[in-house]
Amino acid sequence: MTTPAPSGLRESLIDVAGKKIFVAETGDGPPLLLLHGGGPGASGVSNYGRNITALARRFRVIVPDLPGYGQSSKGVDGDDPFGYLADHMRGLLDRLGIDRAHLVGNSYGGACALRLALDTPGRVHRMVLMGPGGVGTTRTLPTPGLSKLLGYYGGSGPSRAKLEEFIRDYLVFNAAQIPAELIDERYRASIDPEVVASPPLRRPSGPNAPRTLWRMDVTRDRRLARLGVPTLVLWGADDKVNRPSGGRMLADRMPDCDLYTVANTGHWVQFERAALFNRLCAAFLEEGR
Repeated sequence: MTTPAPSGLRESLIDVAGKKIFVAETGDGPPLLLLHGGGPGASGVSNYGRNITALARRFRVIVPDLPGYGQSSKGVDGDDPFGYLADHMRGLLDRLGIDRAHLVGNSYGGACALRLALDTPGRVHRMVLMGPGGVGTTRTLPTPGLSKLLGYYGGSGPSRAKLEEFIRDYLVFNAAQIPAELIDERYRASIDPEVVASPPLRRPSGPNAPRTLWRMDVTRDRRLARLGVPTLVLWGADDKVNRPSGGRMLADRMPDCDLYTVANTGHWVQFERAALFNRLCAAFLEEGR
């Protein structure tokens, strides 16, 4: 069976800059924004189903569907996708009356968290990143896993077989952890007609591609070396989507960045090693109290 959705979630649709953003919330305490990855059929609650309840014991956990995913409005600015996501998540915090929050970001959501922190560091208290995108290690030579992800809507189009191959062979280290129901759920979400017409995550092409790729590489942003937000980077040693060397790059460039490499783990640390993730994440975020 898939991990059931945590009970007691408060759900709402919030208007942010003309987009409807779906949000699930639970818990009390310091606000903690969980930003999901960008694989086909992804959503906030499904991405963090093994973490929300544990973290809600200490934090006000806020789990949005990013623009283009889940129950949120579709469509993402292809010329500056990470900036677009960051603007909408900052706008969401504004609408919720939150001046400053912790951020947790997985992959695509990690790139969104980094961009939000770079643009407005005063809005971010502490940050946890799991295999974040946008750190330059796949900009010119994508990994096999990233190529599968970006090619999902190309060629013959989306299919359950393509999604199962991506999840079992590239997303996780141990495919036995993945139940068929999870693949079914994500496949159904991935073939939403609005998503198929305009996939939220694709490799930039056309005349704006060089400029877009440059803007999507945060390691080229000089502000990174001055970003004082305390950050914990968790990276699966066997990540086949974003190269683990990206963790060392961030630790070397950021002035307050801890790096933890997780053995026998792929791209989905918070799912594959949920107990370890929940413990490390809560402890790190609470250091700032």
